[in-house]
Amino acid sequence: MIWFDGALHAAATQPFDLSDRGLTLADGLFETIAVFGGVPFRLADHLARLDAAAAVLGFAAPGLEARQAIDALAAHAEGGRGVIRLTVTRGSGPRGLKPPAAPVPRVFASLAPWSRTMAFVPARLATAAIRRNETSPVSQLKSLAYLDNVLAFTAAQEAGADDALMLNTAGRPASSTMANLFVVRNGAVLTPPRSEGVLGGIMRGLLLAHGAGAGLDCHEEPITAEMIATADEIFLTNSVRLVLPVTALDRRPLEAGPMAEAAFALFRRLIGEECGALL
Repeated sequence: MIWFDGALHAAATQPFDLSDRGLTLADGLFETIAVFGGVPFRLADHLARLDAAAAVLGFAAPGLEARQAIDALAAHAEGGRGVIRLTVTRGSGPRGLKPPAAPVPRVFASLAPWSRTMAFVPARLATAAIRRNETSPVSQLKSLAYLDNVLAFTAAQEAGADDALMLNTAGRPASSTMANLFVVRNGAVLTPPRSEGVLGGIMRGLLLAHGAGAGLDCHEEPITAEMIATADEIFLTNSVRLVLPVTALDRRPLEAGPMAEAAFALFRRLIGEECGALL
C-alpha cells in the first residue's frame, strides 16, 4: 500500500511528474519508520529529523502531509507491525541545478511488513573501498543520493558479507551502509560523532540519551582502525533492525556480546512503553 497525491492507493504504480527533482537530481529525503502495535515508533524524532534535513537543503518539509501519510499507512499495518518508507522531494522544477524559487515539495510513502525475524540479526561486515565524505552536509542526512551506499553494499554482498563498514575520507570507521556503528572497548560503548560523516540515527540517539539507565556507558568518540581491531564487541543500530551484533569483520570472527543484548533490551522496553507492543 502507498500514499501518493494526498491519498492511499493499493497499487504501487501511479502517475508521476518526470520533472520531479527527486527523480532527476536525488533532491530529496527519506525516513524509514517502524510501526509496532499500530504506532509509528519515535515518530516525533523522525519528523524533527526530516524538518532539520529539509532546512539544510533549503526547503520546508510538508510536515502535515507527512504525518497524514504515516498515520494512514500505520493504520493498515498487518498485525500492527510494519515499515513505512516516507519520501519527500523538493518537487518539480525546470532543467538545471538551480532550485525553483518557490518549491512545492512532493510526499509519497509505502508500507511493508515487519517481523521479529528482522531484529537482532547477526551481521558480517566487509570494509568498503568507497568512503563517506564527512565534508559534505549530505553525509549527515537521509538523502535520496544513496548510490555510494548501494555500491558499497553490493560489493560487500559479493564478498560474502551482509553489509559494508564505511570509512570516512580520514580513514576512520563511520557507519555501515544502512546503520550506525557502535564499538565496545573496556566497558565503554562508543559511536562516531556526526562530524565524522555520520547520520544522526534515531536508535543511535536513543542509546546516547537512555543508555546510562540501562547500564550502557554510551558516548561519542572518533573511532580509529586500532579501536576497531581491538574492540571487545561491535554492533549496529537502525530503526528497522534495531540492533545487529557484528559477528565478523573482513572475515575476522567476532563474538556477539552483552552490550548489544542490553541495547536490544532497552529498545524493546522503549517500544513497549511508547507503542504498547511486545516484540
